Amino acid sequence: MSKRNLGEKIKLQSYNDMFGEDENAEVIVQEQIKDVALSELHTFKNHPFKVSDDAKMEEMVESVKQYGILVPAIARECAEGGYELISGHRRHHAATLAGLETMPVMVKDCSDDEATVIMVDANIQREDISISEKAKAYRMKYDAMKHQGMAGGITLEEISDSAGESRKTIQRLICLSNLSDEYQELIDGKKLGIAQGIDLSYIPEEHREIVLEVMKDMGMMINMEQSARIKNASKEGLFSEEWLREILNYKKPVIRKVVFNQNRLDSYFEPNMTNEDIEGIIVKLLDEWKAKGGRD
Repeated sequence: MSKRNLGEKIKLQSYNDMFGEDENAEVIVQEQIKDVALSELHTFKNHPFKVSDDAKMEEMVESVKQYGILVPAIARECAEGGYELISGHRRHHAATLAGLETMPVMVKDCSDDEATVIMVDANIQREDISISEKAKAYRMKYDAMKHQGMAGGITLEEISDSAGESRKTIQRLICLSNLSDEYQELIDGKKLGIAQGIDLSYIPEEHREIVLEVMKDMGMMINMEQSARIKNASKEGLFSEEWLREILNYKKPVIRKVVFNQNRLDSYFEPNMTNEDIEGIIVKLLDEWKAKGGRD
């Protein structure tokens, strides 16, 4: 298999694209699709996409009750028996809630890496996917494609092309997959910014744990400037809990800039006076006013 065609080989397309356009294609499809007991269908290992009992699931359950499962799931046989779902986890859950005992499944013979790519491609275009789900999914697809011998840059380009997202976005999301679930929940909940998360993804796990505990203790989230400083300090061997607390406690001094109306200044000072002359007079008067205790 060439380095360029793993993603192309297993992209989800039409049945004809999958099985060919000869006169036996329809028979092949029917042979591949079978009704499988829901109890024999098992979740894909490390499946990154959540299956939630939300309003959309309620709608799907009602649809399943009325029409059944219209689009077959995709699965592969498990060595220990039963089938591993590759695509169709939400349909499987809806069928269970609707009281069905079986659902139609397209059984494919594919490797772990091929199954991973199919699983990601089948779900990544959904509108309700969180940042953490995307991050984990892209990481899984990236690792699967690299197992096939692809160079990292080529792999990112393939994922970018199939997902319709920039290579930089894919790379940034893959970085976020290095963070713990707790960090990813903060990012999904918009409590911690993506840029801060990416900075933290470059520091050792033990440093990330310290940052998390300190943020909890101080009741605050780090900003972009602070995350950049943390990243640099960790790289240079300067990071510690004491250092972190110090920079998080630091308050920038308020820079005050007083602007006088030009006409007002002209009414008090001669036209030939410089800015330094005017500033000197104002400071002198303020010093005298302060010496009197701030009274007129």
